[in-house]
Amino acid sequence: MSQAAAFEGLRATALGLLTGGDVDPSDPVYAGPLARLSEAADGRLASMSPGGGHGLLWPDLPLDGGPGNVTGSYGRLRRIATAWATPGTAQHGDDTVASRLVDALDVLYERHYNERLPETGNWWFWEIGTPAQLSRTCVLLGDRLDAARLEAYLGAIDRFCPDADRRTRHPEVSESGANRADKASIVAFRGIAGRSADKLALARDCLSDVRDGGRGSVFGYAESGDGFYRDGSFIQHECVAYTGSYGLSLLIAVAETLALLDGSPWEVTDPGRRVVLDAVEGSFAPFVHDGLLMDTVRGRAATRQAFSDAVAGHGAIGAVLLLARSAPEPYAGRFRELAKGWIERGTNRPYLEHADVPETRRAVAVLDDKAIEAGAGPVGHFVFPSMDRVVHRRPGWSFAISLSSRRVAAYEAINGENLHGWYTGDGMTYLYTSDLGQFGEDFWPTVDPYRLPGTTVGASEREDLSFSAYRPANAWAGGAVLDGRYGVAAMELAGDGAGPRARKSWFCLDTAVVALGSGITGSDGHAVETVVENRATDAEPYLGDGWAHLPGVGGYVMEGAMSLVETRTGRWCEINRGDDTGGAFDPVTRRYVAFWFDHGVDPENASYAYVVLPGASRERTRRFRGSRPVRVMANTPLVQAVRTRELVAATFWAAGAVEGVTVDAPCAVLVRRAGGRVFLAVADPSRTVDAVTLTLDRPARGVVSADDTVSVRPGRRPAVTIELGGSLGRTHTAELSVNAPRSPQYGR
Repeated sequence: MSQAAAFEGLRATALGLLTGGDVDPSDPVYAGPLARLSEAADGRLASMSPGGGHGLLWPDLPLDGGPGNVTGSYGRLRRIATAWATPGTAQHGDDTVASRLVDALDVLYERHYNERLPETGNWWFWEIGTPAQLSRTCVLLGDRLDAARLEAYLGAIDRFCPDADRRTRHPEVSESGANRADKASIVAFRGIAGRSADKLALARDCLSDVRDGGRGSVFGYAESGDGFYRDGSFIQHECVAYTGSYGLSLLIAVAETLALLDGSPWEVTDPGRRVVLDAVEGSFAPFVHDGLLMDTVRGRAATRQAFSDAVAGHGAIGAVLLLARSAPEPYAGRFRELAKGWIERGTNRPYLEHADVPETRRAVAVLDDKAIEAGAGPVGHFVFPSMDRVVHRRPGWSFAISLSSRRVAAYEAINGENLHGWYTGDGMTYLYTSDLGQFGEDFWPTVDPYRLPGTTVGASEREDLSFSAYRPANAWAGGAVLDGRYGVAAMELAGDGAGPRARKSWFCLDTAVVALGSGITGSDGHAVETVVENRATDAEPYLGDGWAHLPGVGGYVMEGAMSLVETRTGRWCEINRGDDTGGAFDPVTRRYVAFWFDHGVDPENASYAYVVLPGASRERTRRFRGSRPVRVMANTPLVQAVRTRELVAATFWAAGAVEGVTVDAPCAVLVRRAGGRVFLAVADPSRTVDAVTLTLDRPARGVVSADDTVSVRPGRRPAVTIELGGSLGRTHTAELSVNAPRSPQYGR
């Protein structure tokens, strides 16, 4: 293939990704996306100032108001250019529209984005936001840009985003994670627009960080800092759990770049691509509940009014379908099954009612293919030690827990975003049921930020957050998982400033989550509360003796808890004042039902216990309260533990014993006896213990299997020693047999 032919093929691919390619505009399936695109472009054209007088393109985006408005203006022009380039729109091929686009691009280039300007304000707008929009607009307009204009516009991109390896303003900073992936996609589109083989090679090589020997590659696992970890975690900004924001941006950018270059002389062949491919199921799928990408891994992005969990989920679906285009089997098939399931179950924001033309084309191809089964959401217990997140999933519901430690931030609040996120990493819990609008529909501006579900907080008033990524002093955060089915999660709460201290555990079972708290102590003269639930709902709660039921949500068993029904009003602008993400001033209102424990002013060694029964009926909740199929065996500052008929689960904050299990060091433990077998799972969420020996008071005479970090001495009182040092919080497992002869290869 000649280079000229390669460039023509690349531009056709790029246009297909941006416009949908050679779709039939008369096909009814495209009527909606074409109409939406036409209407959006028409609205932007109608509100555009004629000729961009005095550098003003749109009155609501004054260009002297900062680089965010420049990026926003380029984004609107790209939207219009997409309509112009898409067959079937009202603007398609219209010479007047093209002329207005070029005039507006000239205004922006001459005064607000050219190679002679210094970066001011937030670097992101200069190096990622604006060049992302401009590079794609250049591809869309193609020959409608004369050579001089194209050279000028691409020169501006080259000034601020010459490659994905370095931060232009701070060249000592090596780009990583989502920022590297975003810049690589910009360089790829710029290479296509300018027919530059060097830029296309640079886009490919920057993904792998060829320049620095792979140090910042998005196709390698991180051991610290930004990127994907082997345990499925994703970190950005060194310490923030960001799968659903920066991780999503990375997934989208990589999918786009792989699709762009696929089959070309610049195709990405790095075998490390499997890191991103594996992340679809290992990092993203556990956090997607029926099309919603959970806020627990979206950080400050959860406070962006236009970027709800459903919108983020839409982005994940689109990225996964696009990634399937260039992914080998079996990835491609599994990706399509996952996406089909998310689309079919995502009724809160129906995918096809919001998809653009390219997204519609890819989605319909999957939905109409009877050979592709709709994948069910994952079921199981998932621990992500490197980002202090836990999610427990069962058919019909999911329960996520946001933890934090000296390794992982409790919150990030920068660029005017997440102003009231003080307690989002202090054990906040997210219960997802069939009520898919719970967190995405005005939850964040209306919920009481001092009463987030799962948290133990003081009542002292807080100031708005500003430029902070707060990491508390505690070492303990994380948990253990047994058989991928049951889990223990725990966190030592070290309150921000003079806030309360507590030891908190969650025990995640088949139909219930048991939450225990102990050692709750306050010292700042304020009342301390533990919040069981704070649910946005119009349903009427039923309050029984030591239990409650919320229709459409489930049941709660909680002795001595308080309750409140209140209507709350807030404004998105009160929690997000970002340059391009700031919320509206208009008030929004939701009705809440809250349950909590009042520990009093400056409590000393207070405690709580409650059970969440997702999806339970009122009658099942009442029966659970009476029969107590899960029993609390201990809830002290030294040990917290529960048991069922088969299972003992415990958080040992120190060496100790409970219900036939003795340990000689702190750890999280699950022991299950069933079918003549004993199943063990042990982890060190604190990452401070080198080894622990666990002793059982009932016999186990053989070893079926054990991790290579586990040594077993079977017998009447079997002892299991687990080497925890360096395991980074992961779970270690063993399976023993009650009656089988000893297997010496596992013995010590």
